[in-house]
Amino acid sequence: MLRVAVPNKGSLSEPASAMLREAGYRQRRDSRELVLADPDNGVEFFFLRPRDIATYVGSGKLEVGITGRDLLLDGDDDADEILALGFGASTFRYAAVPGTVEDVTGLAGTRIATSYDGLVRRDLAERGVDAEVIHLDGAVETAIQLGVADVIADVVSTGTSLRNAGLTTIGDPILRSEAVLIRGRDTEIDPRVEQLLRRLTGVVIARRYVMMDYDCRVEDLEAACELTPGIESPTVSPLHDKGWVAVRAMVEQRHTNRVMDELWELGARGILVTDILACRL
Repeated sequence: MLRVAVPNKGSLSEPASAMLREAGYRQRRDSRELVLADPDNGVEFFFLRPRDIATYVGSGKLEVGITGRDLLLDGDDDADEILALGFGASTFRYAAVPGTVEDVTGLAGTRIATSYDGLVRRDLAERGVDAEVIHLDGAVETAIQLGVADVIADVVSTGTSLRNAGLTTIGDPILRSEAVLIRGRDTEIDPRVEQLLRRLTGVVIARRYVMMDYDCRVEDLEAACELTPGIESPTVSPLHDKGWVAVRAMVEQRHTNRVMDELWELGARGILVTDILACRL
């Protein structure tokens, strides 16, 4: 069986299981289950701490897994990202009390508290900055207030916790993270891994796009297709009224209403939008 690591707890757990379920895999109903077999698909799922997943996958004990990009890059495991999954977005940044450190060059000689030692040490080395890195487990926002550090480096989703602690971010993000599918570097090519990759890719694309159908006049078709080019090209079918055609194309979900407005202004009618559950492109 293909062995897949899935986050057991935390912000990645439920979205990861939901995506796998949409991809046609069995998922657990009880959060206390730590191992779940899906014999119909030849897969066995192991529910692990997100931080441990890259270690298991990199060691070859499990073939693939879902974890955060930040957690993958924080370690020194023999695993690589093979697909960004589009959920769990966050940024990893430096932060300090306003006015104490103006930019990243000002980090030299400071004490930086973080739960992500690997990421911070690597970033400082790339910048040629010499600073002391202090490892803390869990939340680090109070490290400056308690005198443990001068700067913190942490994952930021909304920035609310930083603002509540009276901190402001420094410079550009160290890393933009999200949930990713990872594979061991020494893992042999396995058709079941390729199948999992295709299925999850189909779900990622299906979540980004909608299917748009509309009718337009023949003379407006070229302009309409410029608005809805689709993945390769739109599907165009003749209608009973010879002056009209039906068009179907995939459109990025975030642009749905703008495209509908522009099609309407062009003269298109019967504009319908439907969700895509899965796809293969």
